[in-house]
Amino acid sequence: MADPFQDVIEKVKTWARVNSPWAIHFNSGSCNGCDIEILATLTPRYDVERFGIKLQGSPRHADVLICTGPVSLQARDRLIRTYEQMPDPKFVIAVGSCALSGGVFQGCYNVVGDISEVIPVNVYVPGCPPRPEAIIYGVVQLLKTLQGE
Repeated sequence: MADPFQDVIEKVKTWARVNSPWAIHFNSGSCNGCDIEILATLTPRYDVERFGIKLQGSPRHADVLICTGPVSLQARDRLIRTYEQMPDPKFVIAVGSCALSGGVFQGCYNVVGDISEVIPVNVYVPGCPPRPEAIIYGVVQLLKTLQGE
């Protein structure tokens, strides 16, 4: 027989996870176009904080890893280390064409590939660079999947 107290705890955990995701941003070697758009989503004009998202400086406090750019050889180990430092459950959003496929950097000697070749990705946001509305839509899609868990 299931413990009703345990069910309540799981519902509270899901509610907290959906209503206050803390994010950390990782640039793995992009041109910074996507980085500027991510910063624009944090401004009062787009106000991604209305969804409870808070940008964190430490991966140990973050639930969501927002990645931009193709994975370069220099950034590969740092990306893996950042991902492993995050507590479970953790989620990854790949932002921009470079993060999805390598973009214009695909085939370069120092590029490993896209983000999904290094760590698992939950949400993809295409564009070069994607508009803040697209980034917000990707975050909302992640939050909807969290509610369904």
